[in-house]
Amino acid sequence: MLKKSLTMQYMGTILGMVAGTVLLCWFLNTTFLEYYYTYNKQKAMLEGFSTIDGESRQDTMESAGFDVEFERICSDGNISILIISADGSIVRTSVNDTQTIKRQFMDVLFGNYDSGASEIIKETNDYVLRKQADSRMGSEYLILLGTLSDGNLILMRTALESIRESAGISNRFLAYSGTLAVILSAMLSVFASRKIAKPILELTDISKRMTDLDFNAKYQSKGENEIDQLGEHINQLSHTLEKTISELKSANNELLIDIERKTQIDEMRKDFLSNVSHELKTPLALIQGYAEGLLECINEDEESRSFYCEVIMDEADKMNQMVKKLLTLNQLEFGNDIVTMERFDLTELIRGVLASASILLKQNEITLTFNTDMPMYVWADEFKVEEVVTNYLSNAIHHVQDPKHIDIKYTQMEDYVRVSVFNTGQQIPPEDVDQIWVKFYKVDKARTREYGGSGIGLSIVKAIMDSFHRECGVRNHANGVEFWFELDTKSQ
Repeated sequence: MLKKSLTMQYMGTILGMVAGTVLLCWFLNTTFLEYYYTYNKQKAMLEGFSTIDGESRQDTMESAGFDVEFERICSDGNISILIISADGSIVRTSVNDTQTIKRQFMDVLFGNYDSGASEIIKETNDYVLRKQADSRMGSEYLILLGTLSDGNLILMRTALESIRESAGISNRFLAYSGTLAVILSAMLSVFASRKIAKPILELTDISKRMTDLDFNAKYQSKGENEIDQLGEHINQLSHTLEKTISELKSANNELLIDIERKTQIDEMRKDFLSNVSHELKTPLALIQGYAEGLLECINEDEESRSFYCEVIMDEADKMNQMVKKLLTLNQLEFGNDIVTMERFDLTELIRGVLASASILLKQNEITLTFNTDMPMYVWADEFKVEEVVTNYLSNAIHHVQDPKHIDIKYTQMEDYVRVSVFNTGQQIPPEDVDQIWVKFYKVDKARTREYGGSGIGLSIVKAIMDSFHRECGVRNHANGVEFWFELDTKSQ
């Protein structure tokens, strides 16, 4: 059982907000409502006085239009108004009992009113606005006594008791309605919190089953709100965890297979040493033979000696290149070479490789097409990709046949690009297609020997692409062979 139920927390929050709002409104009404009403009454009296004074200034107080305006001032503000001339005659009044209000007017004018509490609120040259208490009636009034522009006197009066009564009624109504609002909020918050908590409790149960590796439970989402989205994400998480555990079990099974293959590694090592020894035997024999020939001075002419030296240097260079490639392949296969993934323009890289090979292409009378001017940005190790492109291009140059054409092109996929290097010539025999990536494997040993190939270049390509976790391959066509590799165009 949870110590802090989500339902109770939600209900407490809603009730707290509603009750706090009601109490705040009640406090503001109790404290400031009467003052606010009084302020509005004062404003209404001053605006009324300004309007009447303006009419008197224009001498339009007797017009029919002013009758309507006068009634509006009296009714809207609940104000009693008396206007008298200097000789005491009544010019205009808002009450029927003119004698009573006239007597009150005279009392205020000459100070004969009952000495209740009196407070001047505002005083100018034209009027005096005061709050006057009537001790006999036990009530208070706002009284404005002033002189109009035409010399007539004006008395405006409104009772403040109605303001207090209205404020009291408003506060009582707020108290009743606030109490009802709190009760209704409590009922609604219980209903709403249970509705919200129900799917959350369901998600809690699903997550508990997931901790026990039970991935059969699924949340039935309607996709209407954030909780439904959370349920969908938990369903995805459940599927991903199930898939990951399945992959881990498969990986564990592969590990067991790798352990079983451990014994094969020694055999592969023996084969590797045998292949290296075989590849080094021929150039070493040539170097030794030609060196002995030079030593015994078989040919004394300068041209023959130069030829012997060139053979020795050529064979030594082939051995040096093979050793470098073996070291590169060894670092790639054993993961000792650091792969730096960066974004670069593949088109610019390929054009650089083609520029370096332009002389060789021209010497062999090979036509090459690479009709791509747009940049192709990829994510990979730029130097290793250059090695792949160089190996593919070198392989194409050495195996191209009439009409001696090489074509390099892109095939754009959704989030990767396939780079193809095609050369015209003979197809690779089907039984050799899967073997050409193996170290020292040569389809045509005589031709490979002719141009100094070691059978390691495509093995390096395969190792580089494996380090990128991308694919490479070869396809036979009717008129030639196409080698390809793939690179990411989006950051994973």
